[in-house]
Amino acid sequence: MQKRSDRGLVIIGVYNKPELFLFCKSTLHFHLQEAGGNQLSYYVCCMNKPEVHYLPNGLCVLYVHHPDSPVAHCGLLIKAGTRDEEKGKEGLAHFIEHSLFKGTTHRKSYHILNRLEVVGGELNAYTTKEETCLHASVMSRYFERAAELIADVAFHSIFPVKEIEKEKEVILDEIRAYQDTPYEQIFDDFEGQLFQGHSLGHPILGTEESLRAFKRKDLIDYIARQYDPANMIFAVSGNMGAEAVLGIAARYFNGPKKKKTTVSTRKPARAYRRTEKIQERAISQVHYITGRPSYGLKDPRRYTMVLFNNLLGGPGMNSRLNLNIREKYGFTYTIESGYHTYTDTGIFHVYFATDASHFTRTEKLLQKELLVVCDKNISDKQLKQYKEQLIGQIQLAQENKLSVLLSMAKSQLNLGRIITLKEIGERINAVTADGIREVANEMLTTDSRSLLVYQPK
Repeated sequence: MQKRSDRGLVIIGVYNKPELFLFCKSTLHFHLQEAGGNQLSYYVCCMNKPEVHYLPNGLCVLYVHHPDSPVAHCGLLIKAGTRDEEKGKEGLAHFIEHSLFKGTTHRKSYHILNRLEVVGGELNAYTTKEETCLHASVMSRYFERAAELIADVAFHSIFPVKEIEKEKEVILDEIRAYQDTPYEQIFDDFEGQLFQGHSLGHPILGTEESLRAFKRKDLIDYIARQYDPANMIFAVSGNMGAEAVLGIAARYFNGPKKKKTTVSTRKPARAYRRTEKIQERAISQVHYITGRPSYGLKDPRRYTMVLFNNLLGGPGMNSRLNLNIREKYGFTYTIESGYHTYTDTGIFHVYFATDASHFTRTEKLLQKELLVVCDKNISDKQLKQYKEQLIGQIQLAQENKLSVLLSMAKSQLNLGRIITLKEIGERINAVTADGIREVANEMLTTDSRSLLVYQPK
């Protein structure tokens, strides 16, 4: 299904990543596609108060009522991602996400794909480092059809050997296309560099070697281990009555039994050690990325971090890196910073691409800008401006109901609650210039940042 990178900026609000929620998608976790292909993960808040219920098997049902919307959105978010893979099984979570659509005990692949399309609906899925998501959008009158289909795919897939072998070739093409795009590849390689030896460093798509080695039993074992109803949320939005939604959810999602004990087997990120790598590649530009691990989803400093990232090189064209390097000198088309959170850690990076003849000058200009941010507090006027900008980004993100819904689900799944817009506003307004400078100094210290450079051969 759709490839989803987990990279991005976490904004605060109420994933995914890609991943506002803080940056939240209510803490919602949704992705905005930037012009350069970069995905920003936002946590955002929902204006309508969601209802949260739990089925007897432990599965959470979240419903947001939109009385004026003729469209129903729904998604099953599962705490099962790349970081839950065992050593040597890189890419298994993503491969399962693809293979779920290859047949169930009730349907063949064609019937799965056709089930919603014949009524004008959409069915899709994505995998991140920490979640797998199956989601659908249909006219409200077809909501039960969508809910039943998602449940069937999630709980009754049979993984026909012939079909999953064919799907390997599809994903191999994905991997090769990814490798042909240095802008995409460098982020994967850099994350692997930061989290070397840990599953957070696994590429979401896996490797050609790991992919070819997958057996049907690997898929079944992973699902048996990770697809626990207690680690799932079925999120719904639309104009349907809450009682009807809960009844449909109970009908199709209460079947799987909760495990006797639901204990997280996730290993915390390893202690960070700075590294530098320079690689020669068959490319035309130099690609440069530097950064380090940062604050996780539960760290209150993430609000300050989001504001800092916005002013440095975030999604706005008014960031310092864009104005003072791209616009002033024209040495690079893309120069940016990014911040993305996981549950227990995060990633901060600065990236640019430029012609080899401009590389040395561009790097010097970058280091100069980073020093300025570390040494000087921004003015009260600038701070107010960036706070207003962030709040505006959060409000605009509300327009995408599906993204907001899935963001809320991510917040509920990982935090046990949905952060309100009021709380987000209070957290943003509490950020100080001193706090931003402290975060800048921690993130930008030269001897703490790792480095990866792709050079043309």
